[in-house]
Parts: sequence; C-alpha cells; structure tokens
Amino acid sequence: MEPRALLRRVGRVVGITLLCVLGIVDLAALGAGANGGPWPAVAVVLGLAALLWPARRRPPWLTIEVRACVPAVASLTLTAANHLTDGSMLAGPGEGVALFCLLLVAVRGVRADRLAPVAALVVLAVLALPFRERPVEPDFSDRIGGSVGLAAAAVIFAGLGGYLRAADERRRRRLASLVQARRSERLVMAADLHDFVAHHVTGILVQAQMGQAVLTVQPERLGPILESIERAAGEALASMRRTVDMLRNEPGSADPPRPAGDLAALPELVTGFSVAGPQVTLRTAPEVPADLPHEVQVAVFRVVQEALTNVRRHGADASEVTVDLGHDGRSLNIVVRDDGSRPATGDLARGTGFGLTGLDERVTALGGRLHAGPRPGGGWELTASLPTTRDITT
Repeated sequence: MEPRALLRRVGRVVGITLLCVLGIVDLAALGAGANGGPWPAVAVVLGLAALLWPARRRPPWLTIEVRACVPAVASLTLTAANHLTDGSMLAGPGEGVALFCLLLVAVRGVRADRLAPVAALVVLAVLALPFRERPVEPDFSDRIGGSVGLAAAAVIFAGLGGYLRAADERRRRRLASLVQARRSERLVMAADLHDFVAHHVTGILVQAQMGQAVLTVQPERLGPILESIERAAGEALASMRRTVDMLRNEPGSADPPRPAGDLAALPELVTGFSVAGPQVTLRTAPEVPADLPHEVQVAVFRVVQEALTNVRRHGADASEVTVDLGHDGRSLNIVVRDDGSRPATGDLARGTGFGLTGLDERVTALGGRLHAGPRPGGGWELTASLPTTRDITT
C-alpha cells in the first residue's frame, strides 16, 4: 500500500474512533433525566450516523445534503424546544464536533448551487449550541463569547472543506485530462494501424494475386514481386511494433513515440507502390520547404499513402499515378491523380470511408482542407492543403 493511501486510512480510523468516543461520552452525560431526558442524545446519534454510515450501504436518498441538514435541524429543534418548554437540556462536546465535521463534509461535497443554504444551516446549529441551556440570569455575554469561538472554529472547518473541495476538483481535472490523453493516443494508434498496416496488407494482397497471374507466363517477374511482399510485410510488422510501443508509454511521458513517415520517406513509398501497381511519378516543387513541422510532414505522408492505397484497392485499371507537392508561400498543397475508370455512384468514397474520415480529421486539426472525388475527364483526384505559416496545434 502506498504511504499516502496508508495515511488516509489511518486518519480515517483515528477520526472515527474519536467521534465514537465523544459520542459515548455525550450519551453517558446526557442520558440522565436531570439533563432533560434522552432527547439531547438524538442530535448526537443523528450526527454520528450521518458521518459513519458506510458509503456502500447508503440509500440513494441519503445524499450529502440530507446527512448534513437532518442533524443540524435536530440540534436547532432541541435548542428551541428547551427554551419553549423551560427544559434543562445541555449540549455535549460530541454534538458540536459532529456538526463541525458535517460542515466540512458539506463544504467539500455539496453541489455549488446548494452549498450556501446547507452550510448556513449547519453553522447556525453550531452557533446556537451555547444558548441551549437556559441561563439563571438574563445575561448572554458568556454565550455570545462562546458563539464567537465556535464561529472561528466553523471558519476553520469550512476552510478545510474548501481546500479538500479544490483538491477534489484538481483531481477530477487531472483524471479527465488523462482520459482525454488516452483517447487521443487510441485515435493516433487507430490512424497508424489503418494508414500503415492496411496499406501494406493491401499491397501484399495485390502483389500475391499478381504473382499468381505471372507465375506461368512471366516467371522472371516473380522475384521482384516476392521481394516487395517481404518488404511490405516487414514494414507492417514495424508499424505494429510502434503501436505496441505507444501502448507501453504513459500519456505525457518525456519521450513519447512520434508518428512515422515524413517527406523524406515519400520516394521509398512511391517506389514500393510502383513495383506491383501503376507507375507513380512524384513531383516536388523547389519552393517546398525542407524544414516543415513534423506534424505537417506526417500529414503529407499519410495523405499520399491513403491516396495510393485507394488506387490499389479501387483503381485496378489505373496505369499512371501522379503525386504533386507545391507551396504557395502559406500552405503546402498535395494533389494525387490517377487515370483509372470512374467509380460507380455508390463507390464515390472509394471504400468504407474510415481512412478518408480519419485523414480528414488529421488535416482539419492542422487547419487544412481535404477533398477527394472523381475527375471530370476520368480517374480520381485527392487534394489537400496544409498551412505552414502558423503554429501547428493538435
């Protein structure tokens, strides 16, 4: 057990023990008929029950508001009844401590829109304790002094409750941030799996089919195809290893894995695609900066990769693919075109759309735009524009 958790458990046990001891003392002192009968013990019992009732066994209606207000109302009722009936009831230390603890609990856990009336009721019950015993002489100076001391103690307990409330809120924010970080990592891993593994697996499938087709008619082409299949399988395995590494890294770690793929990897990507598919021509304009942010380079790589994967899946009759990268001074522009036949109306998204949807989210997060659709003269075109003149935020 961690030291902090052990300290909390020990503090809880010590607090419960002290409350029980004070409650027993109160019950013993107030149980005599000379002190007004057993009624003063009602507030003590209610306070102890509200504080010590096991959380797992509380009924839904026993909220923090109910647990704080019922003992406070009981205490105020006893104080008022003692004056109205000329009684001789007293307030023991256990009742006051229970009310202070309930004030702390209320300030810590009551909803913000209900906190003021609940806390005011408990504080009123605390301040009324010195006035429960009817004085022999109508001089309330001592009672007022006692109420001032109790008010100072109430401020301390309320402040402690406010501190714990703020600590709980910080803990909730950290937890929400952790959940969001893990969700973001899962999205990154899903994109990595789709963009890389699906790309390579699709290539392996197409090249295996091609190998079967040329096995008997052009056996000399089988060697390069098998080499390409081996390379694609190795790259898919490396991508899966990167995903496993991301799973092992905690959110916010000092050196989290970076998404793979950049501008320097584009020539290898198009070369590997051309081995078992249509010829790909990569044209990079001289004005394209070489020092683009890593996030932009990864997005460019993913755009080209997704476009080539879609050509492989849905443009089997394409004979040529062109990839153009340009820069207009503000944005990096990517245009990928093929000359395959126009897809059927129901296939305009070229596949399930998961890859394009994730790609559009990535490009939009960088402040860019993505469009994919059939070309008027036939074939398919995917265009993307990514800003490069401002800070990239994801």
